[in-house]
Amino acid sequence: MVNPNIRQRIEEAENSLSPYASKSRLSKGRLKWEEPCPIRTDFQRDRDRIIYSNAFRRLKHKTQVFIAPLGDHYVTRLTHTLEVSQIARTISRALNLNEDLTEAIALGHDLGHTPFGHIGEHVLNELSPGGFKHNEQSLRVVDLLEKDGQGLNLTWEVRDGILHHSKSEIEILGEGWTEVNTIEGQVVKMADTVAYVNHDIADAIRAGVIDENELPASAVKLLGKTSSQRINTLVQDIVNHSLTSTASPMLKNTTIGMNYKTLEVTNNLREFLFDKVYNPRLASKDTSKAKKVIHLLYSYFLKHEKELPKEYVLRDDTVERKVIDYIAGMTDQYALRTAKEIAR
Repeated sequence: MVNPNIRQRIEEAENSLSPYASKSRLSKGRLKWEEPCPIRTDFQRDRDRIIYSNAFRRLKHKTQVFIAPLGDHYVTRLTHTLEVSQIARTISRALNLNEDLTEAIALGHDLGHTPFGHIGEHVLNELSPGGFKHNEQSLRVVDLLEKDGQGLNLTWEVRDGILHHSKSEIEILGEGWTEVNTIEGQVVKMADTVAYVNHDIADAIRAGVIDENELPASAVKLLGKTSSQRINTLVQDIVNHSLTSTASPMLKNTTIGMNYKTLEVTNNLREFLFDKVYNPRLASKDTSKAKKVIHLLYSYFLKHEKELPKEYVLRDDTVERKVIDYIAGMTDQYALRTAKEIAR
């Protein structure tokens, strides 16, 4: 038997973290009580459960922005998730926060994303009687859908970060931004923005949707010409803004932020993406196909509930909820294959 002092030693080491950092031994707990792991803290255990989940594996075949791209270097939900994790851990380490909690939230934040990126989310939101938001679905995945309906039984802190990471279309640090209840969750929320703003620019340039010279001059001048330069500038700004001084690990307050000028140009860059990249794709051929696929899947399985996988059939939810859960969990290619089989 492993000596439980190993976990206790790690938990005691967390006492040296920032006073604003979350401590695993002070977690608000899980939905169901479990015997603690003798080696790993609760947050480390959550991170591992997410990595080994089926929903996490499926992220590699889910679209970020461009639907079924032919190139090998376009961002997927999995590569996006890993980028968010890396950026968030860098910020958390610099601010002396709990890296394990940060990583767990980052790795789990997009587990509920639909096939076909935000188009899929938009269609399911229209179809679902109760609406659909990917952050709420991510929480549903870890609470109810994983492990054949048992869920992952994660800690309150990780679940809170997953639920509140979404920003919809509000400006960075706009109204409602700070609703995450841990400082590590706030870090992930900011890291998510840093990641997608920059890799979506790279993908849009790669796809020929925009030209590098079209980027707002103010953003290029302040943040940098390349993705790596912009990410580095933003991470440094977030860290410096969130410290009382470069020599002290004490945070100014419990809100992660940027200085005013950096925030202004980053929001301008984000608005540029919505105008030039996200919105025009609503009329693309691939987008139209994705919409038709999801509509077909939804209408078919509403009428053929017994053809759903058994883990959905056996649930007590409404048939609409079961179908939404099933479609939301699909990868892009699986959704296309299933629709093709239905249409025969």
